[in-house]
Amino acid sequence: MIQLTPQMRILVAVDPVDFRRGIDGLGRVCREALACDPMSGTVFVFRNRRATAIRILAYDGQGFWLCHKRLSTGRFRYWPSAGSQVRRELLAHELQVLLAGGNPDATQAAPQWRPITSTAAA
Repeated sequence: MIQLTPQMRILVAVDPVDFRRGIDGLGRVCREALACDPMSGTVFVFRNRRATAIRILAYDGQGFWLCHKRLSTGRFRYWPSAGSQVRRELLAHELQVLLAGGNPDATQAAPQWRPITSTAAA
């Protein structure tokens, strides 16, 4: 089971992706379009063109997780934009709001006082 924690780096692909792609195809999108290593531990979030489904790709050290959520009716009304960028970073609680069909920019969460990072200082 995947758990979203504040330490996770979460990247959302702004542009829609062809959901006929599997793990390898989405990994290629991570490398080529988002300029990130899909095996870095980052959680990658994608949506389809019709905005009816979301896919999450994550690597846990042993293998890939591919999660898929398709709405029964309607569409995801909000999707992050990043101007001219192809990706946008979200916090864990913002992804949870997005997965519930909400707008993470409109949440009233407390601001982060100090970001938590998963890398220890050497």
